[in-house]
Amino acid sequence: NTLKGGTLNPWLPELGSGQMAPSAIQYEGKTSQAGPRTLYDKIWADHLVHEADGSSLIYIDRHLVHEVTSPQAFEGLRSGGRQVRRTDCTLATVDHNIPTSTRKNFKDTKSFIEEADSRTQVMTLEDNVKAFGLTFFGMDSDKQGIVHVIGPEQGFTLPGTTVVCGDSHTSTHGAFGSLAFGIGTSEVEHVLATQTLILSRAKNMRVKVSGKLLDGVTSKDVILHIIGIIGTAGGTGSVIEFCGDAIESLSME
Repeated sequence: NTLKGGTLNPWLPELGSGQMAPSAIQYEGKTSQAGPRTLYDKIWADHLVHEADGSSLIYIDRHLVHEVTSPQAFEGLRSGGRQVRRTDCTLATVDHNIPTSTRKNFKDTKSFIEEADSRTQVMTLEDNVKAFGLTFFGMDSDKQGIVHVIGPEQGFTLPGTTVVCGDSHTSTHGAFGSLAFGIGTSEVEHVLATQTLILSRAKNMRVKVSGKLLDGVTSKDVILHIIGIIGTAGGTGSVIEFCGDAIESLSME
């Protein structure tokens, strides 16, 4: 419940408050089922707002934003005269266009990033977070980092939550017991405006890896082997839960 140095997690109390889903939403449709449920089943049922004609409206607890997939989304909000629905559930950082050179002499983005397109994207996000009042870890912040790392680091990613980001690597947050996935730019705008997302229910898939991994065999080796068995499209339409001795012995990293 605490961050490094004993600081209280600023986002944790909201999960139990009356201002945050699921307690703040009147759910519609069937949200329970007989028999055992997977983690995906439980999180889905807890976040289902409405279901009709094969499509579901799901409440989103956590939205991570970065400079690449957000410019058009923010412009869409401006065009429609809309604000960000839940600024307290939205966390922005710059990530993909950041130079790897030292920031010892960093003054501002304009003078630090030489590549024009990268500089434009980073500066655009800086302007957008100011305009819409979002929490932002910029280049002058010691909390800035890889967008998929800062969520867990800052206690923003929590078990049982739905987590989205405009990046395909977002599913790595699933290691923390959350339902996490990447979304497109139009969906980024939808989440910013409504804190919900339209989805189709996925199938459940379990992958069990038994035994002890030999020295030098990493999680990357395991997943590449799994992909080699089921194919690159083997998980399409499904949410995979990994289990077994080999998985349980892995560190969070």
